[in-house]
Amino acid sequence: MTDDVTTDVTDVTDATGTAGVSDAAGLADDADAAGRSAARAAAVLSRPFSVRGLTARNRIAMAPMTRQFAPDGVPGQDVADYYTRRAAGGVGLIITEGTYVGHDSAGSSDRVPRFHGEEPLAGWANVVDSVHRAGGAIVPQLWHVGVTRDEGAGPVPDADPVGPSGVALNGEPKGRAMSQRDLDDVVAAFADAAAAAERIGFDGIELHGAHGYLIDQFLWSGTNRRTDAYGGDLVARTRFAAEVVAACRAAVSDAFPIIFRMSQWKADAYEAKLAHSPEELDSLLTPLAEAGVDVFHASTRRYWLPEFEGSGLNLAGWVKKISGLPTLTVGSVGLDGDFFSAFRGNGSAVTGIDQLLERMERDEFDMVAVGRALIADPEWAAKTLRGRPGDITPFSAEMLRSLR
Repeated sequence: MTDDVTTDVTDVTDATGTAGVSDAAGLADDADAAGRSAARAAAVLSRPFSVRGLTARNRIAMAPMTRQFAPDGVPGQDVADYYTRRAAGGVGLIITEGTYVGHDSAGSSDRVPRFHGEEPLAGWANVVDSVHRAGGAIVPQLWHVGVTRDEGAGPVPDADPVGPSGVALNGEPKGRAMSQRDLDDVVAAFADAAAAAERIGFDGIELHGAHGYLIDQFLWSGTNRRTDAYGGDLVARTRFAAEVVAACRAAVSDAFPIIFRMSQWKADAYEAKLAHSPEELDSLLTPLAEAGVDVFHASTRRYWLPEFEGSGLNLAGWVKKISGLPTLTVGSVGLDGDFFSAFRGNGSAVTGIDQLLERMERDEFDMVAVGRALIADPEWAAKTLRGRPGDITPFSAEMLRSLR
């Protein structure tokens, strides 16, 4: 590219004696604009972020993304290297892919990492050490898939899919409704995983309460049809999630933060809503904050879309405004298509983040979680902070086939 520009300028200068000056000025203007953009990104995103005992060196997080490269649930050296490359590439906070808590019905794949048992936890300890050496902070996402579990799948093939009411996301009967003993066992499994995370050196935890998985199944009226204390209105439907949060809070030290990932949409129910208004959102957030959530991670498909009429705030912005707690935003950051396009085999081109920076300058949210852009380019953070967007590798669905 540089050689072509140089030739063009020389040719025109020879003909006119003056046009090359104009072109050179244009290049200088472009360089100045790039410099201002880099300075702006650095000013907004390079600020450290702290909550309890966790300090991330900047405002960029790696979003949790299921990769299924952990045979028998054990994260190996390739998984450690995968996360470490992102930390070395400038990411402040790594949020791991979802990891199954120690309950028979928690998972639906033998290749998704687990967060219980000697070998998986030893593998995660290696991941933590490696990420820390690269300068990053890291938290595991603790996960129970609930009624979305595929019958007969691993890690425990004969385990029943379980959920609030034995109802799948599409409203059809599936699995069985959880008994009080089931509820107590799952709450204990999350608490055990939280304690293990602190013991092996993680900087906090994230609870997966989004996308139609178990915790979210209790929050959503579409899957929670219980008539006991765990069902009913929105406040009642938060009881299970709040019990999980409170048990995790009691299992760890005061220095150990709890992040709660939430969403309105569900897999196969993209228009679903937990809260149709700010008032309903308040009813959802308050019990969770009182139980011990420190940060909310508000998942959307496109971060720039407003959540409620009459305001440009996205979901993370509304959650922060209502709860007063820090929030992470996520959703197609740095790319021109949402992540569902990847499942159809489509790539996504690199886009600018000016609107993201504008929202962060207004203090709409505190951190940004980046997903597929970091699968495509482990150095996305460093290139963004240094004003090198033209060097960022675009995302291709083929990249999902390996850990890069």
